[in-house]
Amino acid sequence: MSARTDDWLPRHRLTVDEYYRMGETGVLAPDARVELINGEIIDMVPPGSRHAAIVTLLTQTFGSVVDKTVLISVQSPLRLSRFSEPQPDLMLLRARDDFYASAHPGSADILLAVEVSETSLRYDRQIKLPLYATHGIAEFWLVDLNDKELHVCRHPQNGVYADMQTIAAAEIGSVTTLIGLTVNLARLFQLAG
Repeated sequence: MSARTDDWLPRHRLTVDEYYRMGETGVLAPDARVELINGEIIDMVPPGSRHAAIVTLLTQTFGSVVDKTVLISVQSPLRLSRFSEPQPDLMLLRARDDFYASAHPGSADILLAVEVSETSLRYDRQIKLPLYATHGIAEFWLVDLNDKELHVCRHPQNGVYADMQTIAAAEIGSVTTLIGLTVNLARLFQLAG
């Protein structure tokens, strides 16, 4: 992600529909690791083994406590607007009979979005966190593998989270989500090395 120069110049922002047409026509490679954020295509860094391990651990941990009213989605698209479709590392979704086959989930469907940061911390903090707050994602967790911290962000208001806590690795035990799930995250940073 490069710093912008000439921010005063008008830009053509891609819509999600245009983004998909680019994939369908081969402009974007089928295996391209990209997401659309505010009308711009952003390259995503391939996940390392620590990143993948933490996503797997979180998936298994949430899988052991959710009931049939919650679906777990891993690295799937989230339609936030006409111009933004990020792919959070993990989402807890309101259950639907079609498992979102008819359309990707939107912000009203999200109970929790999680990003795991190993090399993408600046991007997740400066771009994704405010994006999720702006679109009303009720709860967002940012797992910082390098500093071994869990950032829990809740209650979005006017594009920012009103309640933000940082839990250090040494303090992590059980964490309760806004929807009342309590998950034991004691092993979260043990895998991070």
